[in-house]
Amino acid sequence: MRRYTLRQLDIFLTLAREQSVSRAAEKLHVTQPAVSMQLRLLEEAVGVPLFEQVGRQIRLTDAGEDFRRYAGAAMAQFKELDDAMAQRVGMKQGRIELAVVSTAKYFVPMLLVKFRKRFPGIDIALHVHNRDIITGMLARNEVDLVVMGRAPASLECCATAFATNPLGVVSAPEHPLSRRRRAPLSILADQEFVVREKGSGTRHSMEGLFKEHGIEPPVVMEMPSNETIKQAVMAGMGLGFLSLRTVRHELAAGHLTLLDLEGLPLMRHWHVTHLQSKRLSPAAQAFKTFLIEEAGPLVNLWA
Repeated sequence: MRRYTLRQLDIFLTLAREQSVSRAAEKLHVTQPAVSMQLRLLEEAVGVPLFEQVGRQIRLTDAGEDFRRYAGAAMAQFKELDDAMAQRVGMKQGRIELAVVSTAKYFVPMLLVKFRKRFPGIDIALHVHNRDIITGMLARNEVDLVVMGRAPASLECCATAFATNPLGVVSAPEHPLSRRRRAPLSILADQEFVVREKGSGTRHSMEGLFKEHGIEPPVVMEMPSNETIKQAVMAGMGLGFLSLRTVRHELAAGHLTLLDLEGLPLMRHWHVTHLQSKRLSPAAQAFKTFLIEEAGPLVNLWA
């Protein structure tokens, strides 16, 4: 039997997600040489390359894809072992692998602070990515719980709403539409937009809304984060379609304006989600219960 350490498997799976040695090192709180050394040792033990260099990024080889599938399953089994032992010590200890879509990062840290004050012995590993990456992690059983707008239709999941997620169109304060009241959505048809990348839940909601109303506004640029979009909108590059949970401070300070449009804000919900087949540990179940029972009012106050 080949000898793989749990640390090597953990580093490998992080590298597979991040596709960058520097980002993986940052996530794991170790140096880049340490990550590279452990990867080299793992590849020597396996006997084949698991990654290949593509520009500044790395990607999995065919062998690496196979290894990720089995390594992910093995780590999930070890996690279940830890959870089984944690049940014998009640809620004093435990670890939760929590993944959240990037828009949820505006309020999830506040919720984690509240939860850990109640359960200081529970460690939480937080993963923040766009919807497509989070869905892949969920499918591979790499995480216990996910905070996302809607459960992926391709997976058998248990998803429970715990907070509202209003979405709207924002502009720079001097934009001509900022002075309109109860304008029809059709007025956006020829307005330029700065949008999130494909795979984003916010982008999906925007495209669904516009398709429903038969409009297709021109997109001037795609951007990978809400923060970049906010800066671009404030600079006058175009309009933005964003979760209002992400722009509370900019709206209050007058740096952005929420357009008054019929049918908006579009009301969606945040869900705590996990695979239907997932056996939640006591720690994960406690956090899920906390979200369902207490998070809604806290999110309204915070964001």
